[in-house]
Amino acid sequence: MCGIIGVTGRPEVSRLLIEGLRTLEYRGYDSAGVAVQEGGELVVVRREGKLAGLAAVLDERPPFGTTGLGHTRWATHGRPSERNAHPLVDASGRVAVVHNGIIENHEALRAELQRDGAVFRSDTDTEIIAHMVAAELRRGAGLAEAVRRCARRLEGAFSIALISADHPGVLVAARRHSPLVLGAAQGANFLASDIQGLLVHTRTIIPLHDGDVAELTPQGIRLVDLDGQPLQRPAQTIDWDPVRIQKGGYRHFMRKEIDEQASAVPATMQSYLTTDDGLDIAALDQLGGRLAKVRRITFVACGTSWHAGLAGKFYVENLVGLPVDVDYASEFRYRRTQPGPEHLIVPITQSGETMDTLGALRDARAGGSPIVAVCNVPMSSATREADATILTQAGPEIGVASTKAFTTQLTALYMLALDLGQRLAVLKKDDIARRILQLRRLRFDIEAALEHADALRSVAHRHADVRDMLFLGRGVNYPIALEGALKLKEISYIHAEGYPAGEMKHGPIALIDASMPVVVIATPGRVYEKVLSNMQEVKSREGRILAVAVEGDTRVAALADEILPVPAVEEDLSPIVNVVPLQLLAYFVAEKRGCDIDQPRNLAKSVTVE
Repeated sequence: MCGIIGVTGRPEVSRLLIEGLRTLEYRGYDSAGVAVQEGGELVVVRREGKLAGLAAVLDERPPFGTTGLGHTRWATHGRPSERNAHPLVDASGRVAVVHNGIIENHEALRAELQRDGAVFRSDTDTEIIAHMVAAELRRGAGLAEAVRRCARRLEGAFSIALISADHPGVLVAARRHSPLVLGAAQGANFLASDIQGLLVHTRTIIPLHDGDVAELTPQGIRLVDLDGQPLQRPAQTIDWDPVRIQKGGYRHFMRKEIDEQASAVPATMQSYLTTDDGLDIAALDQLGGRLAKVRRITFVACGTSWHAGLAGKFYVENLVGLPVDVDYASEFRYRRTQPGPEHLIVPITQSGETMDTLGALRDARAGGSPIVAVCNVPMSSATREADATILTQAGPEIGVASTKAFTTQLTALYMLALDLGQRLAVLKKDDIARRILQLRRLRFDIEAALEHADALRSVAHRHADVRDMLFLGRGVNYPIALEGALKLKEISYIHAEGYPAGEMKHGPIALIDASMPVVVIATPGRVYEKVLSNMQEVKSREGRILAVAVEGDTRVAALADEILPVPAVEEDLSPIVNVVPLQLLAYFVAEKRGCDIDQPRNLAKSVTVE
């Protein structure tokens, strides 16, 4: 959700804050602002809308200082406006705060502050923090102590960072259930809502834990808990290349990240192959004997990650034989589920910070379930709190609409199924070796699918003005129909629905006419003949068929109006390839419609509030 950046110890701090906020734009926002310590005062500049408006103001008159905070806001309390943009200040204008999350007891705290004479100038829950910290400073507390006292009274999820005009060179931050990371460098220190905001400055990262309070100065970082007890959090080196958070000649990050799947998928696979072409997810060893007792698996996730989990269900049930549930994390955590030691919970999350997924993880862990997270961000909350983690190797994903994170999740879940089958002795060694050989070919299969981008652009442009689109798939490709529909509606704002093709007769068939394009995933597999029958049903009602099909498949071509070609791939791995033309279809439709592809309206990359 909101993006936070903080810098202390660097000249031209306003420029660095804008640069940092640009790396966090993908999180989604509707206003932006900065606060800089300048000559014993705070200079606060805020604007509604895109970051370019704020940058233009700062270019005309940049505040001069070495310490400051920046923020991009995604509105929760209070409509998007300059009035509600962060940083927010106290009545004196000498304390500034930025905040990600929701303060659940803000109404009671606001009433208390108003009784004491505080005058509020925004509609946000955040402003209470500035007033509370200012009150503690007036009572004689230092800035870190004032923030600690304030944080102890806040209920809900938050990551906060503050500066004070009376504490030059000092940044103070605290977190609870909302991500915040620190970056250490020579003569300067940094904080950000996620790693991407720090990579241009440092790769030495310190993730904050729940209840941590950090004081940053150019000389160092001091950590305490909410009771004031000193903490030691070891710094870690992140190996992500800063170049990967740049567009590199592409018009949009999403297009770049679609192409990067050809390297991200094999990188994820390679992480878990042994030198003799065997398979070993070493992290699973951390479960010890608990793994042999597992009788059921539940994948918990949100959005695109939920679709990956649905494909993972097919993998595990087909290859291992264990029953698998796939649950929305937001539903799982509020039902009276009874996970226990025989119930493996697999949270799937690109960021490792999705609030609902973390809530499901924590509930399941409290019930005694073993937890194996599938995650793309090392040192995230999910990776720290799970018993074991399968890290995907997508690298930074900037586009809000997930692409390479999704296909690397599919790869990781397929390898999880293989390793479980190996460990539980239900898959033979030669079968695993055959499947690993097919995995190794995926790089070339994805590249082959990407070669048709120009033809897919033409198809997309011919369908860019439709109002609705239906996506159909069966078996392991049913989740890909869901994902294709999600991609289209996320970035083009066209209404789209994904369905199991066999369910078309139970409702969606009523929508089909000559104006309704129907995208059908029709690649070879166990249900290929059934899919052809479904296509016949669409055709008989004058529906326009766009078919994802293997090049040269004459049976599909005879029924389809347009072909979205892919190479022939073993059925279990076909989702990883079949989703590529659907990603490109959505991208080119959105491009034709002039949509904001990397930052679609109302969406955020990482949803860190409920």
